[in-house]
Amino acid sequence: MSLPIFTHPAMSDHQPGVGHPERPERLAAVLAALDDAGLAHDRREASEASVVDLERLHPADYVANILNAAPESGRVSLDADTHLSPGSVRAARLAAGAVIDATRAVMAGQMTRAFCAIRPPGHHAEPNQSMGFCLFSNVAVAARVAQAEGAQRVAVVDFDVHHGNGTQAAFEADPTLFLASIHQMPLYPGTGARSETGVGNIVNAPVEPHAAREVWRRTFSEGLMPALEAFSPDLILISAGFDAHRRDPLAHQSLEAEDFAWATRAVAEVARRVCSGKLVSSLEGGYDLAGLGQSAVAHVQALGED
Repeated sequence: MSLPIFTHPAMSDHQPGVGHPERPERLAAVLAALDDAGLAHDRREASEASVVDLERLHPADYVANILNAAPESGRVSLDADTHLSPGSVRAARLAAGAVIDATRAVMAGQMTRAFCAIRPPGHHAEPNQSMGFCLFSNVAVAARVAQAEGAQRVAVVDFDVHHGNGTQAAFEADPTLFLASIHQMPLYPGTGARSETGVGNIVNAPVEPHAAREVWRRTFSEGLMPALEAFSPDLILISAGFDAHRRDPLAHQSLEAEDFAWATRAVAEVARRVCSGKLVSSLEGGYDLAGLGQSAVAHVQALGED
């Protein structure tokens, strides 16, 4: 099947600075790899997330502060890792908007699955706090939009190598939302212990640095997939970080591109059984350009399989 790809060229206008890992070349590498593999025929231009949609998750004062934070020139820093250039806020609105657009399209029955090629990422942004390269919690905002569009229960599967503390903070008190996360521990941001379970709706499956691929796969299949299926969501969202790839400079894992395809198929199989296959994936991390491109291709190919 031809998988819709939601993206926008203005996301490259987010320029956090020379040497910053979350650089514009990341998105270019993903889109080029998808083009080379013949996987980007159905490219959709994302719209900017509305204030109303952002405020489904983030408090109004937080949204207003972020919208007013971009400098007219140069850069400003929100923290040691999160820097804004003049194009950053629009890029962040487009990133969140891409996931919202895809989610609305899936909920409306216009498509069953979609991939959002976006930056900046979102899963570290808490409702009241930007951090870890993230301004808006893209996937968590989209989960709230899905509920506004009729979904009762929404699940997120996060296989970024860093724990999605922002998604967890947004979900942990709400039993209609579910997070299943596999991530390296210890590693930034320091959250994601197995004991962090929310109201029974958070399942964290940390793996040690340099874990074997077989250990990672077993942890994913045995630690996350049964709980995801038991939650029986109306929609599944994926926080698709590819920084557990063996080449990535910010972590210490051993995965190859084919492991992400394997994990994608596992999630898609659960989606077929519990929610008529409805699945939206959104790019999070991945900082080695070659590994990122290869992994995105493997992931999108798997998403597009019947």
